[in-house]
Amino acid sequence: MIVFLYGLLAYAAFLVTIVYAVGFVSRIGVPKTIDTGPDTSAINALCINTLLMALFAIQHTGMARKWFKNRWARYVPNCIERSTYVLMASLCLMLLFWKWRPLPAVVWQVDDPDVFVMITTLSFIGWATVFASTFLIDHFELFGLRDVIANLRGLGIPAPQFKTPLYYKFVRHPIYLGFIIAFWAAPVMTIGHLLFAIVTTIYIFIGIFFEERDLLKQFGDQYGQYKRQVGMLIPRRKSG
Repeated sequence: MIVFLYGLLAYAAFLVTIVYAVGFVSRIGVPKTIDTGPDTSAINALCINTLLMALFAIQHTGMARKWFKNRWARYVPNCIERSTYVLMASLCLMLLFWKWRPLPAVVWQVDDPDVFVMITTLSFIGWATVFASTFLIDHFELFGLRDVIANLRGLGIPAPQFKTPLYYKFVRHPIYLGFIIAFWAAPVMTIGHLLFAIVTTIYIFIGIFFEERDLLKQFGDQYGQYKRQVGMLIPRRKSG
């Protein structure tokens, strides 16, 4: 029961964080957004924001690697490994939201109301793609609930399965594609938002490199053939 409650706590932290992230990037409905916060010099803001994003990237990529999981397993039971990963990622994002420093100079701004609405809608389509894609594979596995529920029921943790439902038939990483759309579809783009979009996009490509390397080791030729047939971020499907 303690393990189950811990998993629920980690999942609740994820939900709060991802909902806040939507408002943070979109500048809607949250007390502190990507363009608000304490005033500081541009150099200080650039350094602080880059360090915050680097901290998240190191945690998010490092804890997902097999060598780290093997060492981590000495201290953390397998049933809460995923929940702990999710909780740590959420805490890193919360720190980023809290300590982010704005760089409010405008790079571009859309003044036409109709175009403004269109771009904002595109951004929310990106977020919707992220959420929908998690449910298409296994939302509760991704965020740790499956493992703690299995533990509560006295069952073993199911082995991961390779599947390509709906979006995944045409793009290998629809979650990352959704994030890129959400971050770049901005009717008002400030330097701070541009920094966030550039760094997170670079990180996405780095994350894809490591993730696909792990998937090739895990699923072998099955994933190799999928990789050859389906586009990474641009929807594409070859017959074969």
